[in-house]
Amino acid sequence: MYSQVGGGTYEIHIQRSVDEIALDGKLEERSWNVAERVGDFYQNFPYDTSYAKTRTEVMATYDDDYLYIAGVCYDDLEGDFVVQSLKRDFDYLRSDVFIVFIDPFMDKTNGFSFGVSPLGVQLDGLITSGGNFGVTTSWDNKWFSSVEREEGRWVVEMAIPFKTLRFNPELDTWGINFARNDLKRNESSAWTRVPRGYLASSMAFNGKMVWDQHPKKTGANISLIPYGRGGVSVDYEQDSIRFPFDAGIDAKIAVSSALNLDVTIKPDFSQVEVDRQVTNLERFSIFFPERRTFFLENSDLFSRAGFSRIRPFFSRNIGLYQGRQVPILGGARLSGKLNPRLRIGAMNMQTLNHQFVDLETDVDSLGNRFTYRDTTRLNAQNYTVLTARQQVFKRSTLGLIFVNRQGFEGNRFNKNDYNRVFGLDFNLLTKNDNWRGIFFYHHSLDPNTRKDKGATGLWLRYVDSKWIVDYNHEYVGENYNAEVGFVWRKGIIRFEPRAERRFFTKGNRINFHGPILYANIYLDKQWNSLDQNLQAAYRIRFQNTANFRVFGSRFFTRLLSPFDVTGTGQEAHPDSSYVYNNFGVEYNSDYRKKLTYGASVNYGKYYLGNKLTYAASIGFRWQPIGNFSLDFERNEIRFGEGLPFQSTSLMLIGPKLEFSFTRSLFFSTFIQYNTQIDNVNINARLQWRFKPMSDLFIVYTDNYDSGNIRIKNRALVVKLTYWFTL
Repeated sequence: MYSQVGGGTYEIHIQRSVDEIALDGKLEERSWNVAERVGDFYQNFPYDTSYAKTRTEVMATYDDDYLYIAGVCYDDLEGDFVVQSLKRDFDYLRSDVFIVFIDPFMDKTNGFSFGVSPLGVQLDGLITSGGNFGVTTSWDNKWFSSVEREEGRWVVEMAIPFKTLRFNPELDTWGINFARNDLKRNESSAWTRVPRGYLASSMAFNGKMVWDQHPKKTGANISLIPYGRGGVSVDYEQDSIRFPFDAGIDAKIAVSSALNLDVTIKPDFSQVEVDRQVTNLERFSIFFPERRTFFLENSDLFSRAGFSRIRPFFSRNIGLYQGRQVPILGGARLSGKLNPRLRIGAMNMQTLNHQFVDLETDVDSLGNRFTYRDTTRLNAQNYTVLTARQQVFKRSTLGLIFVNRQGFEGNRFNKNDYNRVFGLDFNLLTKNDNWRGIFFYHHSLDPNTRKDKGATGLWLRYVDSKWIVDYNHEYVGENYNAEVGFVWRKGIIRFEPRAERRFFTKGNRINFHGPILYANIYLDKQWNSLDQNLQAAYRIRFQNTANFRVFGSRFFTRLLSPFDVTGTGQEAHPDSSYVYNNFGVEYNSDYRKKLTYGASVNYGKYYLGNKLTYAASIGFRWQPIGNFSLDFERNEIRFGEGLPFQSTSLMLIGPKLEFSFTRSLFFSTFIQYNTQIDNVNINARLQWRFKPMSDLFIVYTDNYDSGNIRIKNRALVVKLTYWFTL
C-alpha cells in the first residue's frame, strides 16, 4: 500500500526503528515491515506524463545515530545493468542508480544527495542553487550502504549518519525526493513528478518526510584527516632532483547540527587528479575548478557570488602563484546555518614568506649562452572571506560578501599591499522553478586611487518543458580588481541572450528537437563593439540518448592589444577588426552502449585566414572493470601568402585507461599530447581506499617536449590520507 497525499502533495512518514538494522540489503527486520512504503514513481525521461514502467518502492526509518533509507528496485528486463565503474562518484546520468535528495531545512535551495548503483557503488554530493545545476560530487563524507541483487529486483539499504548531515533539530518535516535510473529500459523516474526539462535534483519538486519525533542533535562530531606525502621529483631542464615531503591535517568540527568548523594546518596541495589540458585559442584565461578538500563543503557560500566569469573569490588563488605552490601555514572556516533562513561563512588563511629560484638561460652580446639564477620573492599573505545569505520570499536569497587580501612586510601588515572586494548578490528562485536569476554589484579597493572599480551583472532565465530563455548583461569596470577572484575581462559591457525551443515528439526515434538562438556581445564603455558571436543552431535529442547539433556563427573581433592568434607566438596587431563566419556539426552517440563515440567539425574564417577544427572521441566500457577513452582535437589554421602569420596545426590527443579492480582499488592512466604548449604529459595513479574516506595514492607523472620527445621532468609521489572520527 503506497502512501500519497492528494492534491499533488507527496509525504512519507518516518518512524523510529523497533529493532536493530543490519545493513545487508535483505530488509528482514521488523522495522522495515512496519515502515510506510511509497512508490508509483513518475517518468522524467523519455516522457513526463505517466507513471514509470519500472517499479520502485522506498521506505525510511531511523535510530539515535542513523537515517536509514531502503529502495526496492524492480528489474524485469533481461541483460546487464548499465554501470560505468566501480569507483565512487560515478556519472549519475550515465549509470543505473537509486538516489535520494534530502533537504533538511525545507528551504528548497540546499541539501544532500546519496546514491547507490546496482553493484553497490556509492555516489554523494551537495545540492546548491535549488539543484538546478545538478549535484556537486566533489564533496565526500562517511555513510554506509549495501545492495542485495535478487531475481527480478535489486535492493539498496543506506545508513546515513546524522553526523554527516547538517539539519535543524527543531524541524519535524524535511524535504525529500527519490529518483531512479533504469538505463536498460531507457527510463529515468522520480517519486514526485519532475517535469522533463528539469533535473531530478531540482528541489522545487521535493516531497516531504514527516518525522514522528524531532531528529536529535548529534553529539560530539569531530573528524581528523591527517595526510602525508613524499616522493622524488627530477627536473631535467634545470638538472635538479628533489625529495619533497609534506604533511598536514584537516579537522572537521560540528559546532551545531547546522554549523561546521573546518580547520587546516598545512593543507594538502597534492593534485592527484591532474587538470585536463585544452587547446586555448581565446585571448583570456581558462577557469579550472577547485579540487582541494578543505575548500569544498559549503563552497557555494564563498564561490558562487557573481557570475562564472566574474567571481570576487576563487579559492585556487590562495596558495598558488603562476601555477606554483606557495606554502600555507593554516586556516579555518566556519560555515553553515545560524537559523533556517540564514547561512553564514567566515574563512581566514595565512601563507608564508616564500621564494622561487629558477635557472634561466640567455645569450650575451658575443652569442655565448649562459645560465643564471632568477629569484622571485613573495611576502606572506593573509586572506579573509566573510559572507552571509538570507533567504527571502519562498526560495530566493540576498547575499553579502567581503574578500580581503593583506600583504605582510616582515611581521607587520604592509599598508600599501592589499586588495579588498565587497559586494551584494540577489539570487532569484521562484516556487515552481520557472524563473531563476542573479543580480550582483561588487566593488574593489586597493592602493590604486583611480575610479571605475565596480562590477555588476543581471541574469534571468525562464524555463519550462518547451522553452529555455536567458537574458544576461554585465559591466566590469576598467579598474575593478578582484585579485583573489576570477575576472575574464575588464572595462567591458556584455550582453548574452539565448533562446531554445523544444518540440517533443511521440515517436520512437526522436525525443525532442528545436532551434537555438544565441548572442554574445562585448562593448566598451563608449558602446563601441569589441567582440560579437551570433549563433543559430538546431538540436535533435534522440530517444536512445544520442544528440545531434548543427550550427552557424558570425564573429566580430576588434583587437585592443597584440594577440597570439595561434598560441604559438604569432601576434595580430591592435586596432584591427576582423569579421568571420563559421559552420559546424556535432554528434554524440547513445551513452548507454558499451561502445560510444562522438565527432564534430567546425570550419570558417579565422582572423585573416581560415580554421578547420575537427574532433572525435571514442570510449569502450568493459563493464564494470575497465573504461578506455580516446579524445582527439586538431585545429588546422591556414593563412595566405603575404600575411604576417604562418599557417599552423595544433593537435591535442588524450587517451585514458581506467580500471576498477574492486570498489576500493582503482588504477588510471592517461596521456595528454598537446602541440600548442609543446608538451606530452603521462600520468598514472593507483588508489587504494583501505577504509571509508581513507586512501593511499601512488602517482607517477612524466612531461616531455612534444617535438623531439625530450624529457622535461619526472615525479613519483606517494600520498596517504586517513579519516578519524572522534
